[in-house]
Amino acid sequence: MSAISTVLWDVGGVLLTNGWDHVGRAAVVAHFGLDRGEFERRHAIVNDPWERGVISAAEYMSEAVFHQPRSFTPAEFLEQMKAESQVLPDGGLGVLVRMAESSGLQLAILNNEARELNDYRLQQFNLTPFFECFLSSCYVGLRKPDPKIYQRGLDILQRSAGEVVFIDDRAENVAPAAALGMHGIQFRNPAQLCSELALLGINI
Repeated sequence: MSAISTVLWDVGGVLLTNGWDHVGRAAVVAHFGLDRGEFERRHAIVNDPWERGVISAAEYMSEAVFHQPRSFTPAEFLEQMKAESQVLPDGGLGVLVRMAESSGLQLAILNNEARELNDYRLQQFNLTPFFECFLSSCYVGLRKPDPKIYQRGLDILQRSAGEVVFIDDRAENVAPAAALGMHGIQFRNPAQLCSELALLGINI
């Protein structure tokens, strides 16, 4: 087995709450009194290009929300979206901090997130200093679980798959990484994460 050199971290569901999942969307839709069914139908059309960086938040909101007059502004809607982001209770942030302080490993992010929310979350929760590389969907133009995003990450980092650990809360995102030869860990809680890392020789 190749020595581990690099750990790729998901953000939503591992370090923070999900940035714009069905729970957050439901809360914001309720806050503004929108028709949830209509919003979800429109969201489904434009979310993929938004998360891949093809369209902006303004374009996303224009299609999903502001296709008709509203009593609130796009800026107000975006701020409410951002407010849904919080540190994940019983998440992996403490493990990340200890890993950054003591492991000597290269740490990078590999996540699905739209640019405006991604940039906000990295800055608001002071995540940037922990990572050397940011393989976010909005920057690389690909989304998990597309196998190409994992290969793109290896190419950018110049690592072999066997050197890399990938941590994500969703099995469907871990599976393509493991199929490529990465060491995939599905995050459930910090103790479980530390146990699985220890099996790979990473003691946190």
